[in-house]
Amino acid sequence: MKSIINSFIAILIVAFSAKAQQTPAPKQSQTISIVGATAHIGNGEIVENALVIFKDGKIQSVTSLDDTSMQPEGKVINAQGKHVYPGFIAPNSTLGLVEIDAVKASDDEDEIGNYLPHIRSIIAYNAESKIVESMRPNGVLIGQITPRGGRISGTSSIVQFDAWNWEDAILKEDDGLHINWPRNFSYSWREGSYSPNKKYKEQMDELSLFFKKAHAYHKSNSEKINTVFEAMKSVFDGDKKVFVHVNSEKGILDALAFKSNFNLNEFVIVGGEEAYKVASDLKSADVPVLLQRIHSNPQFEGDDYDLPYKLPKLLNDAGILVGLETSGQMERMNSRNLPFYAGTAVAYGLDKDEALKMITLNTAKILGIDSFTGSLEEGKDATLFISEGDALDMMGNQLTQAFIQGREISLESHQTELYKRYSNKYEHNIDD
Repeated sequence: MKSIINSFIAILIVAFSAKAQQTPAPKQSQTISIVGATAHIGNGEIVENALVIFKDGKIQSVTSLDDTSMQPEGKVINAQGKHVYPGFIAPNSTLGLVEIDAVKASDDEDEIGNYLPHIRSIIAYNAESKIVESMRPNGVLIGQITPRGGRISGTSSIVQFDAWNWEDAILKEDDGLHINWPRNFSYSWREGSYSPNKKYKEQMDELSLFFKKAHAYHKSNSEKINTVFEAMKSVFDGDKKVFVHVNSEKGILDALAFKSNFNLNEFVIVGGEEAYKVASDLKSADVPVLLQRIHSNPQFEGDDYDLPYKLPKLLNDAGILVGLETSGQMERMNSRNLPFYAGTAVAYGLDKDEALKMITLNTAKILGIDSFTGSLEEGKDATLFISEGDALDMMGNQLTQAFIQGREISLESHQTELYKRYSNKYEHNIDD
């Protein structure tokens, strides 16, 4: 018994001595001017030899030193030869909801039940997550924290990645409802083939019935409170977006019909693997797409080998508002690769400025936060970073400084600490 107690105490000591996330940066106290960098605005514009000034957490101006008589103010950062970008945004993310997949106590991305519009992911968000911390050195500074599981997973919220707790992290609370659309086919690994989902219509009818009941509840003015249906009010009022996670051609078309039937104006397709097949329908319905992780394999034998890589260009060329998301296998770790997904899209024909928009302003528009973030424009949050080179390229994405709402944040993480530790070790061995 004594040995068990001693072991337990040892575990506690290790747990409490482990270093948590970097201490959040204090509020911006002085005006900051970034001088001489190439400023990538995020809306398709580029300003060479830029002067970027921000104060009290807000951008005051972004101009070219070649075209203005303005002078730098406050603290001056010489960024000659470097690049300035708006902070990248990771939508449809479970960052901060799971720390270690194999440890159940650290996994809070899913709730028991099938219809859960009242479940709020934000209260489970861990602002001290070491994984969240590791996003910042690649320029990913904002995320939409999204629940998983069930037919209706619950409600997401949008956070910035430098906070003491979830209350401090919030940029937009309860921004959208997430629906996992029924799959119209399933894949058998044993047989190596696809087969129709015989319950597809039944599952769609069940979803429709839930919406009808929720709508009737709000029309009835019932004195009896139904917590689940109460959470749907903001959906019917249009205050909360509806994010439908669906990939197949038929599924997307059925989802668009569902949108029309229930008059859902704030509607977003998430995943959209076959969205290119129904691009004209999406364009006509003015429905944006948060496109699946493009570092993926083609789904069907007849697909082009590079279809996932060129999907962003196909949808962009069709006039659809597109943002990139990172869900899938090992999604939390892979979220830090968001800028490189955009870079891959560039390698497969997409204009670089359009690719940047897909992880900045486009995503901000889709999430409904473009009024205060997503681009380097006057009056918006000073959430931005300075990179040695092209931030969409693995070689160029080397951040020297980053700011969230004007606060200069730490770029240290568990990974950078290990890098320094073992770099010193090997350098020492070489010297010996």
